[in-house]
Amino acid sequence: MLAEALVALAAASGTAVAQAAGTDAWDTLRQQVARLLGRGSPERERAELERLDRTAAAVEAAGEGETERVLVGQEASWRTRFETKLEDADDTERQEIATALRELVEQARHSLAARGVSGNTFHGPTAVQVGDHNRQDNHFGAGT
Repeated sequence: MLAEALVALAAASGTAVAQAAGTDAWDTLRQQVARLLGRGSPERERAELERLDRTAAAVEAAGEGETERVLVGQEASWRTRFETKLEDADDTERQEIATALRELVEQARHSLAARGVSGNTFHGPTAVQVGDHNRQDNHFGAGT
């Protein structure tokens, strides 16, 4: 079973993949994800690239009113792939994968923020915070 921080990292990474699909950030992120999940195997890397291409095609083909549903599905799919990769790794490899995922999330965040895209969409009670020793203060309502 993964630590909560790694589950949150997998979720943030899944969100990064889904939100980057079809954007200027996509090509770079696509290559990074394929290398990470392919781990040195050209065949596995090619399979990941095909899976990523299907993600981009699904997001781009979503009609008005469908986009959010498609993004949620893609986020969940990639979150699960990242969780599985982390679960299957030994401790040393898990740390390497976690570092690569943090870099991927940060790069996607910067690329998407430059386009005016920020934040995440969550359905249901959710709290996600990635990193060590973070602080987050949320204020809602009047006087914020």
